[in-house]
Order: sequence, then structure tokens, then C-alpha cells
Amino acid sequence: ALERLCYRYPSPLVDVVTEHDAGRRLVAVKNVTVNEEFFQGHFPGHPIVPGVLLIEAMAQAGGILLMQDDPQRADKLLYFMAIERARFRRPVVPGDQVRFEVEVLRLTAAHCKLAAKAMVDGALHAEAELLSTFVPRDHDDGTRSLALVGRDRTEHADGVDPARQGAERRAHPDGQSLGGRE
Repeated sequence: ALERLCYRYPSPLVDVVTEHDAGRRLVAVKNVTVNEEFFQGHFPGHPIVPGVLLIEAMAQAGGILLMQDDPQRADKLLYFMAIERARFRRPVVPGDQVRFEVEVLRLTAAHCKLAAKAMVDGALHAEAELLSTFVPRDHDDGTRSLALVGRDRTEHADGVDPARQGAERRAHPDGQSLGGRE
């Protein structure tokens, strides 16, 4: 399942998927070692995993959940739209085994909302609701996926949903449309 991540070293923050209920729930594990690069500066003499990396790891587990069984996964990427209700309860430190539990709250052809938790030894360390959008992937040959077909509608590669034509769109820094309102 990890080969389905669009990340490569050193970006992956999950080691293994231990449970997968397709389209509903996923559990992934990260074994945190003192050799992680981010511990060099966060914090010298008192290493803890940065909260933003816990959020990213939960998002990566969510990406595996959403893309694992998607027949169109080669034609799309998953971008963050929002992080809601993020809470950091306890620090994650070297030697911890973090269990990331991710559950689908809402899924449409273009967007998804996930509930995610980071657990260590059964104790909640972090949690958040993650909102993401599917966008067309640029392929190695320079082409872009023309359309992403979802369950109930098509999300067009130019980011314009015909039902919302005329709506303002915000742009990704590299010029790709995210299809949302500003």
C-alpha cells in the first residue's frame, strides 16, 4: 500500500499499513527513531515530533485510504484544503510507535473529509479533521489528465465544474486550479 503514496524518500511518514477497510477506514504505523532528521532541530536535547509532521502523517495515511482502491489513482493527486479541529494532546518522542487511525467522514467526486488520530500505546496524542481535494496529475510525458470522473459527476482538468461556471477560483502557486472559492 505504501507504494501507492505519491511521496518518495525522505517524505513518507508512515512505515506500514496494518488495517484497511476500503473506502472507510485505515490504520498505519510509524516507528519513531532518534535518527529522524527533524529531531536535529526540534528540539536539541529534548526531541519531539513536530505537530505539523503528525498532521502530515495522518494526511498520508488518509491518502492511502482514499487512493488505494481508486482505479483512476494514476490520473490524480490529493491536495490539502483545510485542517480543522487540530489538537495536540501529548508529545511524540523517539522510541514511540505511532498508530494513525483515519476514517472517512464525507467523500464526493472532488472532495473528502477525514477524521484522523495519532495514538501511542492506546493514548491519544493528536487529532484533526482533514479536508482535501482531488486534482489532475501531470504525467511524465508532459500531458495532464483530461478529466477526473467521480461517482456522480466529472471534475474537469481546468478546475471548472460546469455547474459552478463563473465561480471564483483560487490558484495553486504553480498555476493549477484548486477549484474552490477564495
